[in-house]
Amino acid sequence: MKEIFLPGLYVENISKITADILKEKDIKGLILDVDNTLVPNHVAEADENVVNWIESMKASGVRLCIVSNGARKRVIKFNEKLKLYAIHRAMKPARKAFLEAARLLELENRQIAVVGDQIFTDIYGGNRAGMFTILVKPIDQREGKFVKLKRIFERRILRGYLRANSSEEYTDGT
Repeated sequence: MKEIFLPGLYVENISKITADILKEKDIKGLILDVDNTLVPNHVAEADENVVNWIESMKASGVRLCIVSNGARKRVIKFNEKLKLYAIHRAMKPARKAFLEAARLLELENRQIAVVGDQIFTDIYGGNRAGMFTILVKPIDQREGKFVKLKRIFERRILRGYLRANSSEEYTDGT
């Protein structure tokens, strides 16, 4: 299996990502996906849990940037409460948006973790950009046909990852 598709870490949800874990890995910034990572696809705004988690990251000195393939209007609306750097229509897994986020965060690529729910966009793109990657379990199972098709192949990669990292805290039973 190609390592370029493997996350550095796999967690159940964003709340499992703590400042201590990031510090241990010398991560000073996070690039965050929106849909199915922070909130379900159909939710327009950040909920209280997301806002609180973001605020705790900020309080710990972690720099944050949203990088989403979503439309401008979607990303702006979602970011109203959070007031983070945000890049819309990122065309992930292309490296350009990840590199732009690193520039905005004023950090080296190795100091940044990409957090997302999709292996072929977030993880592959983050790994290609030389960043640490954190895969989260998708929040909602309601997804478009193309994403559902990609999930079939992602599950194969994830099973290999989980076998190789059987001591990890989280497993999804696959």
